[in-house]
Amino acid sequence: MPFLKTSFEDLYVFEPNIFKDDRGYFFEAFNSQTFASETGISRPFVQDNQAFSTKGVLRGLHFQTGEYAQAKLVRVLQGEVLDVVVDLRKNSPTYGKSFSIVLSESNKRQLYVPRGFAHGYLVCSESAEFFYKCDNFYNQKAEGGIRYDDPELNIDWKFPTPQLLLSPKDLQLPFFEAFKH
Repeated sequence: MPFLKTSFEDLYVFEPNIFKDDRGYFFEAFNSQTFASETGISRPFVQDNQAFSTKGVLRGLHFQTGEYAQAKLVRVLQGEVLDVVVDLRKNSPTYGKSFSIVLSESNKRQLYVPRGFAHGYLVCSESAEFFYKCDNFYNQKAEGGIRYDDPELNIDWKFPTPQLLLSPKDLQLPFFEAFKH
């Protein structure tokens, strides 16, 4: 399984080997042994989540704190999204930096997001089904988030801001400055 290292510690792009023929295609979406041997990461996944959204929906930037922090393996089953993460690990050389990648049903890429990152995505196609595995259970009291339009993070969502669709909750998230303190 081809894992591509990013400039962020423990943040990996997974590009599966896809076997195509006249009947369709097959690929191995996850194998814990290969994942551990290729990346050194062997935390078991305990929860799967799936979301459907329409074009312009932006979900994020979300994270879980403390003992409820989560690593995620994210992918798109249908459609296309711009997936964005922000490193919140204070001792990391990439602290406060963002990474973005297009995930789609056609490229079949997946992103492994380690604990300590905020995560969000924007639906670029008419609709998208987004799927992710988590290595820890969701806990509402441990929810955190940062505004998608934080001026310090300066994330280019590559989409007209007036056409974005966000939840009222995401529009009320604090800016990165508040998180730092």
